[in-house]
Amino acid sequence: MARSRVSSANPSTSDSLSNFDATTRRLLACGIAAGPLYLVVGFAQAFTRKGFDPAHNDLSVLANGALGWIQIANLIITGVLTLLCAAGLRRVLRGGTGQLWGPLLIGLFALGLIGAGVFVADPMNGFPLGTPAGHPTNPTLHGFLHFVTGGIGFSGFIVGALVISQRFFADGERFLGWFSVVTGVLFLFAFVGIATGSTRALIVLGFTAAVVLAWIWLAVVSVRFRKPERVSPDT
Repeated sequence: MARSRVSSANPSTSDSLSNFDATTRRLLACGIAAGPLYLVVGFAQAFTRKGFDPAHNDLSVLANGALGWIQIANLIITGVLTLLCAAGLRRVLRGGTGQLWGPLLIGLFALGLIGAGVFVADPMNGFPLGTPAGHPTNPTLHGFLHFVTGGIGFSGFIVGALVISQRFFADGERFLGWFSVVTGVLFLFAFVGIATGSTRALIVLGFTAAVVLAWIWLAVVSVRFRKPERVSPDT
C-alpha cells in the first residue's frame, strides 16, 4: 500500500493528497462517533422509559411506543455514520488482505442497522407497558423484517471483523488482529444466543455487552486507520 509521502516540490500533488486525507479522516471519524451516539441514546432510554428492563429487553425494542421514534432515528443515523465509515475504510484498505470484503462487510452491517430502524421490532416481554410477557404470539411482517435485516447486518459485522483481522495480522499488528478475532467470535456467540429468542438476563445482557464491544472495535479500527501513514494517495 502506497503511503502519503509528498514532495514539497509538487504543491498541486500535495494539495490533492491533503484534501484526500481530510476527506478520508472525516469518513473514518464517523466510525468513531457512531458507537458513542448509539450507546448514549440507547442507554439513556433504557434506564428512563417505563416498562423497559435492560436485563430482559434488547435495545431494539425501544423503537416501540410514543417515544419509539428516538430509537428509530438512533438506528438509522448510526447506520448512516457506519456506512460513511465503510467508505473511509475502502479508501485506506487499498492493496493486500481485506481491501474489498472488509469495507463491503462493514457496509452490510451499516445497512442492517438502517433496515432495523426502518422495520421496527415487535413489542415484547412487557415493553411498552401493557405488553404481555414473552415474545409476541402473532409476529408482524415488520417485526420479521427487523430480525432478518438485523441478522444480515450482524453477520456482515462478524465476518467483516474477521476479514479485517487478517489485514492487521498481515501488517504485523497482532494485538489489533487478535482484538478483531475476539470481537467477531464473541459477537457471533452473543448473536446466536439472542437469536434463540431467550429473554434470560444472561443472554440479553451478554448480547448488550457484545454490542458495546462491537462499537468499541469499530472506533478503535477507525482511529487506527486515520493515522496519516495509513492513507493511500491513489485514487
